[in-house]
Amino acid sequence: MFPYLSICLFFFFFLWTFFHVLKLGPGKWGSGQLPPGPRPYPIIGNILELGARPHESLANLAKTYGPLMSLKLGSVTTIIVSSSSAAKEVLHKNDRSFAHRTVLDAIRALDHHKRSVIWSDADSKWRNLRKVCNTEIFSVQKLDACQDLRQKKIQELLYYVNHCCHTGQPVQIGRAAFTTTLNLLSNSIFSSDLASHTSESSQEFKDVVWGIMEVAGKPNLADFFPAIRWIDPLGVRRGMAVHFGRLIEIFDGVIKRRIELGDTGGRKSDALDALIQLTKQQGSDFRCIDISHLFAGSDKKMHLPLCESDLHHF
Repeated sequence: MFPYLSICLFFFFFLWTFFHVLKLGPGKWGSGQLPPGPRPYPIIGNILELGARPHESLANLAKTYGPLMSLKLGSVTTIIVSSSSAAKEVLHKNDRSFAHRTVLDAIRALDHHKRSVIWSDADSKWRNLRKVCNTEIFSVQKLDACQDLRQKKIQELLYYVNHCCHTGQPVQIGRAAFTTTLNLLSNSIFSSDLASHTSESSQEFKDVVWGIMEVAGKPNLADFFPAIRWIDPLGVRRGMAVHFGRLIEIFDGVIKRRIELGDTGGRKSDALDALIQLTKQQGSDFRCIDISHLFAGSDKKMHLPLCESDLHHF
């Protein structure tokens, strides 16, 4: 059974590759409106030219082909922008034209790409979500207002390190830094800590987040050959679904407890309150599961703005 299935899959892949090479044909690469770039090899394209350090390889290729070049990564044509002026043209002046980016197969796990503010289409739902994020999370006023919170979390970290020094306990720097960052982000969004320096409560969350980063950072055959995406050849999407599921369970619990509390009752409202109110608006297609997916990617989206805000105060 299994040898027969393997032969069928190999034959299918061989036929697909053969017709793909015929479709590309000699002389077709570099024609049309594509920017200049190295000629791709059959089937694999320019994947080998990326090497073990892709950022250095791309920088070297840009010296030959310019700040705007095209590569063939497997069967996917990829445009590389490597200068500030070209990036400004793409990301600022023509941002709407380039808004629909290629979605990595790992991000498709649990339909995360349909609910993420980064990956979803720029429709009315996305615009409402972006408006709430800009107002309640990323605005200059909100980031400046979190300055005292950041100082408080740093003081808690210093107190923990000092306590370990006096008691002779070893300090796990990675775990301590993760707990501080996690609590800073969670307080910025829903005004509560998710972890503690003196307990194991952050270990599960840490394992989930690092698992997501590890899976998302792996090269995925399905991203280079979208035609075989449906079989998930390396199991990347399945692995990401497990991590996303665990992370969303954690955030679902936080959201449920906030809904049960009801009105703020004198408590200062935060981003979570604004998002919950968005789900209650008449005609809104925004649901609580969308909030969980938003939080599932918030650690990466918020880290840079918070760091930039801290730098402005030096």
